[in-house]
Amino acid sequence: MEGRRMRLDNARLADGRHVDVMVEGGRIAAIAPHAGGGGGMDLGGRLLLPALVDGHVHLDKTLMGMPWRPNSGAATVRERIENERRYRRGLAHPVPRRAAALLRRMIANGTTALRTHVDIDDDIGLENFHAVRAVAERFRGEVDIQIVAFPQSGILGRPGVAELLDAALAEGADLVGGLDPASYDGDAKAHLDVVFALAGRHGRGIDIHLHDRDAGGNAQLRDIAARAGAAGMAGLVTVSHAFSLGTPDAADFAATADALAAAGVAILTSSPSAGPVPPVQALRARGVAIYAGSDNIRDLWSPFGNGCMLERALLISLRQGFRADDDIALAYGICSDAGARMLGLPGRAVAVGAPADLLAVAAETLAEAVAERPAGRLVFRAGRLLARDGAYLGNN
Repeated sequence: MEGRRMRLDNARLADGRHVDVMVEGGRIAAIAPHAGGGGGMDLGGRLLLPALVDGHVHLDKTLMGMPWRPNSGAATVRERIENERRYRRGLAHPVPRRAAALLRRMIANGTTALRTHVDIDDDIGLENFHAVRAVAERFRGEVDIQIVAFPQSGILGRPGVAELLDAALAEGADLVGGLDPASYDGDAKAHLDVVFALAGRHGRGIDIHLHDRDAGGNAQLRDIAARAGAAGMAGLVTVSHAFSLGTPDAADFAATADALAAAGVAILTSSPSAGPVPPVQALRARGVAIYAGSDNIRDLWSPFGNGCMLERALLISLRQGFRADDDIALAYGICSDAGARMLGLPGRAVAVGAPADLLAVAAETLAEAVAERPAGRLVFRAGRLLARDGAYLGNN
């Protein structure tokens, strides 16, 4: 319970110190040198880290909890969307069962906050939205969940989708999504007109999936930035994927990054990708906020993913060419503190006053934790133990 007091004894901090951590009211109340007196929960020298945040997941799509299903191997975004539309209604387990199975896995791996995109289209209407919203309510208190009303099948070519998105926002969706305005819907201006109008009408944020590459993708990013700036939406707009930022055109990259930074538009990366990905350090150097997510987790789009953001930090490090400890720490940070801030939550840190959403792992340093991804983990939400050694201990 968030109001209770507890103490975590003999925790190792990232700087090597061994400390005792007092938790009160769901936050870290004090950190003192390890006294050795006992009385609290003994962490046995485990490294204590801020808990993880998954900025991009699809709870309604996952096949978690079902027998292994071979992937159909669709090659393009459009083919994957159509493949999913064909098969999703025939899945043996309903959305709530699969979503809950994935949430239990994510929490056991150390995630205590996430943003999920939920499909809304002319076939399923608000069915998935209602299912995921109910699951989010079940897990309230164990994990913070934001819901994006997401037009996975596009907006312009699907009659009634704009109205369905409007209805989802009226019913409490936290953000409105968009999808490849130029290449999928074929009219970037009209698509973005709908998305920004809905966000403005309901006072909500935006999260757009943009897979387009090279100059065309960057042109759309600059358009999104201009619209966000004009609407005063700094900190409220995210573009997920944004592969075009991996362009070798230095001038195009610089102009696009500067536009994003000036407008306060964030980038979500779910590295790795077979093609270019947003360069984390170069974007941060130009003032662009960047955070990370899993994207698809064992679903009809991809057989990969396991709900482990610690592993995602490793994959980002590998894809970005990170080797130094400080760079690996940056990869962890965009999977934790940066994600929390972009979701509008208090920053994640092992510091007095910070939320006691914590991950304890059997490692000596943060870089070792990312490289090894130790199985023996303790996961705390507001100071309450929710998982031990991969086993979910919550109430769902």
